Amino acid sequence: MKLNSLTVLYKILNDPLIAAFADADGKKSRTQFLRKLYEAGAETRFAAYIADAVLTDENAFSRAAAAQTPVSPFLRKAFLDDLDAVGEALSSCEEDGFMLGKTPSPLTGWNENTLRRLALLYRRHGYGRFLYHNAFRFRGGDLVPILSPSEVSLKGLKGYEHEKNAVRDNFENFVNGLPYADMLLYGDRGTGKSSTVHAMVNLFADRKLRLVEIAKENVLALPELKTRLADEPMKFVVFIDDFSLQESDDRVSTLKAALQGSMEGHVGNVMIVATSNRRHIVEENFSSRMNSVHMGDSEEELLSLSDRFGITVLFAATNKETYLSIIRAVAADRGLKTPTDTLEALAERWALVRGGRSPRRARQFVDYAYACEQKGREIDV
Repeated sequence: MKLNSLTVLYKILNDPLIAAFADADGKKSRTQFLRKLYEAGAETRFAAYIADAVLTDENAFSRAAAAQTPVSPFLRKAFLDDLDAVGEALSSCEEDGFMLGKTPSPLTGWNENTLRRLALLYRRHGYGRFLYHNAFRFRGGDLVPILSPSEVSLKGLKGYEHEKNAVRDNFENFVNGLPYADMLLYGDRGTGKSSTVHAMVNLFADRKLRLVEIAKENVLALPELKTRLADEPMKFVVFIDDFSLQESDDRVSTLKAALQGSMEGHVGNVMIVATSNRRHIVEENFSSRMNSVHMGDSEEELLSLSDRFGITVLFAATNKETYLSIIRAVAADRGLKTPTDTLEALAERWALVRGGRSPRRARQFVDYAYACEQKGREIDV
């Protein structure tokens, strides 16, 4: 009954298991609770399950703490009362058919000290779903967590130091509240454009930076997404991967408006980053150019889309020297024992067979060579 009177943490009752726990008075309702408990795999860690729900709840207190805005004494007391109610419910429940287990930090105690620890955590690292997830997809008007995001780091990306430094500098400006620009990373496939974006997000994740991927087919929803993110006390990189448009596409004007071209202007906590294989995102059609009455104006309209990105970074095709240097660096990280001369000759053959040199090809080759060494087999390309 105590949990049914929650005023700040009431959303945790949307969880079917916690709702069943709150109503587990009679024999029938307790059976329903146990069924849901076993389905959730929480029968030996129910206190931790409750703690996770409280920790990641998106409520008035956690949001205010993350945004570093004043918390009224009324909200503070209501949140503290809710913590006390949760703690009392856990301490008074009878362990019959399950174990409570230990309540993990920072929620041990369910008191004033816990409240202060939570406020500090939210202020430093964000709140709600943003605590446990660094990357999301925008789908159906909501942010859906990416459960297995890329764990690539800058250290793991070899080569393209000048390009990575240019991207990092802009990301640093963004997270530090300095002037920044939307970015277009363009160049050949496999040169590490997307991996560089993922590495930057991983680098600054502890600065409340999160990635939101929007499918290129869904670019028309960009204004909606920017509005959705504007109110969140976090920093967001809206990522459009492998992007291109046809010149007659309605999304051209939508993207241009999103790139500082609308009345809304820059949303201070949102940076748009796109990758493309071409400097000019729009695929131009020569026949339509010739048929246009104002051919120059039409061409300028298309080129101005790429110009809306304040920073463009070229990831050029990899030459032989750079390709082999990446091979050596990745092989050293992997601890390959094959002699360098042999490895480089095999890597060159690998690139020829598979259509060219790139950092992606280099990593694929080293992964293959490493697997061969681990199995005691010859590296056969």
